[in-house]
Amino acid sequence: MINNIVSSINDILWGVPMIIFLVGAHLYLTYKTKFVQRKIFTGIKLSLKKQNDGSGDVSVFGALTTALASTVGTGNIIGVATAITLGGPGAVLWTWIGGIFGIATKYAETFIAVKHRQKKEDGSYVGGAMTALDFLKKPFLSKFFCSATILGAFGIGCLTQSNAISSLARDNFNIPPYITGIVIAIITFIIVFGGIKSISNVCTKLVPIMSIVYVIGCLYILVVNASYLPQTISLIISSAFTPKAMAGGFVGSTLIIAMRYGVARGLFSNEAGMGSAPIASAAGQAKNAVKPAIVGATGVFWDTVVICLMTGLVLCTCVIANPDIDAVLINDGSRLCTIAFNTIPYIGAPLLIFGVLTFAYSTILGWCYYATSCAEYLFSKKATKIYMFIWIIVIFLGSIGKIQLVWDVADILNALMVIPNIIAVFLLRKEIAKDTDYYLYQNRLEEKDESMQ
Repeated sequence: MINNIVSSINDILWGVPMIIFLVGAHLYLTYKTKFVQRKIFTGIKLSLKKQNDGSGDVSVFGALTTALASTVGTGNIIGVATAITLGGPGAVLWTWIGGIFGIATKYAETFIAVKHRQKKEDGSYVGGAMTALDFLKKPFLSKFFCSATILGAFGIGCLTQSNAISSLARDNFNIPPYITGIVIAIITFIIVFGGIKSISNVCTKLVPIMSIVYVIGCLYILVVNASYLPQTISLIISSAFTPKAMAGGFVGSTLIIAMRYGVARGLFSNEAGMGSAPIASAAGQAKNAVKPAIVGATGVFWDTVVICLMTGLVLCTCVIANPDIDAVLINDGSRLCTIAFNTIPYIGAPLLIFGVLTFAYSTILGWCYYATSCAEYLFSKKATKIYMFIWIIVIFLGSIGKIQLVWDVADILNALMVIPNIIAVFLLRKEIAKDTDYYLYQNRLEEKDESMQ
């Protein structure tokens, strides 16, 4: 009964109106920022450059890796697989397209988070859609965003991640889920109570290594399955627009279903439009809001344009090469990943295990910071300690839960975060366009914005 209720709510929230709302925001902000995607390589260059870039709690690179820690998670692996099982292979294309245009949304939401961040009594910074909405004199929406983030973090950043880790440990090592949950909870407890600097230090070391290793591994698998790659690309493109049954082990899908799951899983992965990652960016060093915004936008590029695409191609080539795994393509993305990657000798299974474990755990750390920042902003610093203890408990509960219910709950909470965040971005669209033109397109990224804290 609970599954059916949650699924019904999920279907309503992620129906055609939400797809139009989110995709429309991506397209509008792409236009408003004059296709800021063309500056993405400038952002990549800036993110790799060591520099003392104004006031802030952590370095620019530290803020980016903390944001990437949350975005590069199970959505990049199991989320993509779930999109394929529910929406067909065409969902891979919609995930990718959503990522391309989502770069503009991530840029805009990061901009308003940094531009309107606030300095706390202890000298540290807090920023996000909530501070931007307070600047706009929208206290209700500010509180709604904080509340949605606090609750949403349990889904996207905790339940699904610990569930993915425990499922993988059970399937590959026969480790009972409750044991996995206890181990993850203890390690997380040690790290998160150190605050943003402790989380940032771990993410700075973990995120680059895990991303590079996973991408190289996926490229190797694609080389092994190179003969199936043209057929895979053709199938992904055609099934994204063709409402008919698919051959080669795939279920059929309509255009709306493929788009719905592609967009939803893409959002779950790159978080463009949710306003979550900008909370980490707001803690970074900044002279102006444009520079950290273009750096923050690179998160969508790495997360979706590169990593999600790699996963989608790997899964589809493995299924086409091994049509006997057709039976697992029914509402079980985790199982699909396990069987598909296991078709590649020596490297497949270890790569999947490494990817899920590192991606999922880094996400747990990143989202804990987002949620505690909102809890402190909405209530008080004491509330963060209480929240952290609840977080540890939910990690355990996620480890022993049912995955489909967990994913559906996460999708619902994601949708609730999108609404106030996109409203804030829209209301500040003129400011975004003006500063983008001045600092980014007139090459003034090193100038200090005196209006910022």
